[in-house]
Amino acid sequence: MQSFEADVYKRIVALVQAILAQNALPTELDPDARLVDAGLTSMDMVSLMLSVEAEFDFTIPQGEITPENFQSVATLERLVASELTAAQAA
Repeated sequence: MQSFEADVYKRIVALVQAILAQNALPTELDPDARLVDAGLTSMDMVSLMLSVEAEFDFTIPQGEITPENFQSVATLERLVASELTAAQAA
C-alpha cells in the first residue's frame, strides 16, 4: 500500500507537471528544485495554489500562502501533508 506522503507527493508532482506542460516547459522535476527555476511564473503559482486546493479539497490558510511554502515540490508537499493531517485530527 502506498504511503500517505508518497500519494501527496505524486499528486503535487502531477499538478506541477501539468502547469509546466501547459507552458511547453520540460516536466522533469527534482523534489527540491525551485519551482521558479523550473519556469513557473507568479501567475503559475496562483494556478498551482488553486489546483492544490481543488485536488486535496481544502483551503490553504492565508498565513500559509508564503514563498517559502511554494518554493519546491518538497516544501509544498510538507504544507499539504501538514494541513491534511491537521484536518484529520480535528
